[in-house]
Amino acid sequence: MNELDAKSGEPSHYSQTWTFRTPRTRLALWSGWLALVALFVWCWQLMNEDTMWMFVADAPRQAADIGSRLFPPAPGYLPELLAPLWDTLNIATLGTLGGVMLAVPVAFLAARNTTPSATLIRPVALLVIVTSRSINSLIWALLLVAIIGPGLLAGIIAIALRSIGFVGKLLYEAIEETDDRQIEAVAATGARPAQVIHYGIVPQVLPAFWGISVFRWDINIRESTILGLVGAGGIGMKLQSSIDTLAWSQVATILLVILATVVVSEAISARMRQALI
Repeated sequence: MNELDAKSGEPSHYSQTWTFRTPRTRLALWSGWLALVALFVWCWQLMNEDTMWMFVADAPRQAADIGSRLFPPAPGYLPELLAPLWDTLNIATLGTLGGVMLAVPVAFLAARNTTPSATLIRPVALLVIVTSRSINSLIWALLLVAIIGPGLLAGIIAIALRSIGFVGKLLYEAIEETDDRQIEAVAATGARPAQVIHYGIVPQVLPAFWGISVFRWDINIRESTILGLVGAGGIGMKLQSSIDTLAWSQVATILLVILATVVVSEAISARMRQALI
């Protein structure tokens, strides 16, 4: 028999059945909570080993002191940021373009319905995607600066290597979710495998492809602003130089420029995704 609704007095369509947990279930539940508490205590002890609480207690005063030094910003420093800002935009754009170009074949090799070999090639493609996603762009930049030297090229390649995993993962999932009926209709005409991909799969994933690419470009704008901290070019180098010389008013100007750039790129990305999808 259905229960009565408290407000209308009419029979409710949902009823709850209360059951007691078995002793084994209660034991497993309490064991899980005890393990979680033990893990928390262990992590807390590890954190306390290297933490100097006197510095932590002094942190609010230090933050207030640095915050007071940030204002007012130095608007006269703005012209010197135009060239590094343009470099940052180029790093993000060229890195995204390179990452997308490399991610497309990787995505088709990773998708179950397009890979030539599910036992050999697909695991390799998935490994490339996982490796790219596991290593942050800042770490890629550190490695590349050590290999090819500081400059824009290291930043561009770092952004590209980071983008492969993001674009490749989302794209191969979109390929796997394509409608089989359209693919079968193209294959029934006697089309070759390449033609099946071109006419049966590509039109279905093209909107997702453009949306993913624009979204990744928006993310890369933000990531490229900090690559200069490790010598990979862009406005991050100006930020690091200003911090090293304790020029806090310049730091404030740089942070405002970065914030404005991110806001504008976010607006452009949203408009482009809305138009493409």
